[in-house]
Amino acid sequence: MAEIVLQALPGRSTGSAASRRLRAQGKIPAVVYGSDTPAQALTVDWRELRQALTTDKGLNAVITLSVNGDQHMTIVKDLQRHPVRRDVLHVDFLVVERDKPVAADVPIILEGEPTKVLQERGVVEQSLHALTIMAKPASIPAHLTIDITELEIGDTLTVGDLTLPADVTTEVDLEHPIASAQVTRAVEAELAEGEEEEGAEGEEGEAGEGAEGGESQAGESGGGGDE
Repeated sequence: MAEIVLQALPGRSTGSAASRRLRAQGKIPAVVYGSDTPAQALTVDWRELRQALTTDKGLNAVITLSVNGDQHMTIVKDLQRHPVRRDVLHVDFLVVERDKPVAADVPIILEGEPTKVLQERGVVEQSLHALTIMAKPASIPAHLTIDITELEIGDTLTVGDLTLPADVTTEVDLEHPIASAQVTRAVEAELAEGEEEEGAEGEEGEAGEGAEGGESQAGESGGGGDE
């Protein structure tokens, strides 16, 4: 895997107005920090940052941050985006060590076609979209996958169903749900309506039988009086 090097300039002005001016110039305000590295305000070029983050590793790429000749092995710890335009507003770089595990959030991708669920007009709802894992920087996966092909209505996949790569661990509860298969609200409404109709038909049938029984008893009683 080729090393990703990103140039950064120190000594930027802080504050909202200064940050807006930087972004208008195609620059992104940033900060780098670590257990043995005091927090330092930086500026990185947006195009170079985008290029660094469009590898197979995505946001979990290991980036060598070059600051005035000093090089730091880092990962992106936080990427702030505009809530509407999705522009990158700020980026935090965390200094890491090559042989020391670090926490990272890895996306979870559902794979496969849940045929049995679709046949019953159900849906698969994903409740956990990223898993916090521990791994050495170079071992952090770009994403994790879980197969939903064999799911049936009522089934749930949990963290324990994930296959983690070698040297990757998680402290998340293995029973924590990732995705579940269930019928849609529309289908639930149809089923409930059908049950109500069946119940109403049953009540009408019972009422009819009761009336016929009453008429029969009345007829038998009247015949006895004629005798």
